[in-house]
Amino acid sequence: MIALHPYSALRACQLAHLRIMETTDIHVHVYPYDYYGDRPSDAVGLARTATLINGIRAEATNAVLVDNGDFLQGNPLGDYMAYEKGMKLGDVHPVIAAMNTLGVEVSTLGNHEFNYGLSFLEKSLAGANFPVVSANVIKTPGATPRKDQTLLPPYVILDREICDGAGQLHPIKIGFIGAVAPQITQWDHQHLHGNIVTRDIVWAIEAYVPEMKERGADLIIALAHSGIGRPDHVEGAENAAIPVGRIAGVDAVMTGHQHLVFPSASFANMKEVDVRAGTIGGTPAVMGGCWGSHMGLIDLLLERDGNCWKVISAESEARPIYLRGQDHKVRATVVSEAQVLDSARADHEAALTYIRRPVGRTTAPLHSYFALVANDPSVQIVSIAQHWYMHQMLRGSPYAELPLLSAAAPFKAGGRGGPGYYSDVPAGDLAIRNVADLYLYSNTVRAVKVTGASLKNWLERSAGAFNRIVPGQPEQLLLNPDFPNYNFDVIDGVSYCIDLSQPSRYDVDGVLADPDASRIVDLSYRGTPIDPAQEFVIATNNFRANGGGNFPGTGVETIIFEGPDTNRDVLLRHIMEKRTISPCAADTWRFSPMPGTSVLFDTGPKAQAYVQDLTSLNITPFGTGPDGFVRYKISL
Repeated sequence: MIALHPYSALRACQLAHLRIMETTDIHVHVYPYDYYGDRPSDAVGLARTATLINGIRAEATNAVLVDNGDFLQGNPLGDYMAYEKGMKLGDVHPVIAAMNTLGVEVSTLGNHEFNYGLSFLEKSLAGANFPVVSANVIKTPGATPRKDQTLLPPYVILDREICDGAGQLHPIKIGFIGAVAPQITQWDHQHLHGNIVTRDIVWAIEAYVPEMKERGADLIIALAHSGIGRPDHVEGAENAAIPVGRIAGVDAVMTGHQHLVFPSASFANMKEVDVRAGTIGGTPAVMGGCWGSHMGLIDLLLERDGNCWKVISAESEARPIYLRGQDHKVRATVVSEAQVLDSARADHEAALTYIRRPVGRTTAPLHSYFALVANDPSVQIVSIAQHWYMHQMLRGSPYAELPLLSAAAPFKAGGRGGPGYYSDVPAGDLAIRNVADLYLYSNTVRAVKVTGASLKNWLERSAGAFNRIVPGQPEQLLLNPDFPNYNFDVIDGVSYCIDLSQPSRYDVDGVLADPDASRIVDLSYRGTPIDPAQEFVIATNNFRANGGGNFPGTGVETIIFEGPDTNRDVLLRHIMEKRTISPCAADTWRFSPMPGTSVLFDTGPKAQAYVQDLTSLNITPFGTGPDGFVRYKISL
């Protein structure tokens, strides 16, 4: 017997229970499959989330399903569609087909929807059986937001019938307005420059709420592809969900972008965030993880007020598709919905053939288990490929004589991705899936010109990955859990040490926190200390070059070269030209010695197969860490 939610058990004719379900940050994960590992996965898949959604529909009289963006890019199936198969007019993208099958009623754009360009986006959205809305992506700006010509409709009002507690049907108008992190014009500058501009999330939503009310919207739901960040409204903020929650007239906020779960302890003790009540800025809110890991759910108890409806109570939760046992193993709690699998089956199977195509060989394994604590071949192979490419591209240019460096970061190094989220490519044949595993994103190559001073501050920003360590004390936690792994840039071509006894110069958002702090010491180029006024060229990607991560030395004004090729394709071409690579990490960086001091570092369980090769560190096993990680002690 299905247990009714308490809201549904209320039998009053003036009360109704509405359940709003959210998927977010699917990133083309229709199947419960890890394309990088080429194996099934119980922790991902819209087909699994579909079972939770259909369960809600079966037990609820009134339910609406929305998607919060970042559905079009994010795994090799997405790359196969963009780079191998392509989208012709009339084609239906497999993730859109899955969303159609599942019955998504409205969606918004995420930042990764723009990674393959506007033409690909337009062709993909053409197959959607549901409206996609976005209020702050602008083709032609007007004097005010409501005068803008937006890329897509800013909002939609769905006319529905809602069944009250007494079984009577009533009309209801539910408005949905979308917005995305405005930084898309930086992150995908090559696709968007001259084509669109963006507005601040809060300003855009505030502008349209009165119009939606004028058009009769009983409820307004914000689809904010934006995370939960600072409580105050900062113009242009990437993570603006809290001030969105304070906008008068917004009844619920669907969030995403951060790949986290709300309500959860991840957001405990944040100002204007109530984890127990499931509210941000005083408004019901939810964030449903990523890759189909969770279904976000907001339950609204509505009261009929004349001919209108208003929210009188709400609850929020995020339901997972798996649980992690005491042995730290992932166990699925639901099975896949066959219809959703069938909707994408042909393209899924074609993508498997695509990723298994051999392109070269490696004489040694490539893994990222220790990429945050030591020089790492899986990161350096990317840097080497970028340097190889940029050396050719700058030949004969005014910048050809400047020292050429290359910046790369470990994309898969545990963290929020869990203890299995690491690159692990064995020695032997290299397939496209291996290359995609080493470089997850469809970034394009860029080069920036920096001074020695900016170069040092770039590295200071990266060094924010670590906690401040007290000299002489044992067993201190090394990593700052709030620092994203993809912001730990290692710059190949220079050498330096990181002094962990110093505070971080920048906070996790890249804001200058301590102008006097200096973690980067002994910074040199070819054995000579770097002059702050000396000029360098750094090969990197469009995200970083355009200002992603707020790194000193980046920004549109610093870019000297915009490549037409993706970093992943550059890596692929480098491997194909070399045919056989022999990974060996250069001695680029190390921790400064701190006698009598040790730190604790968590990594994936499979790291034990490689720890004996890590001769640059005094590292020993130290039991288990949280959530399935294993722990090592490093003596500094």
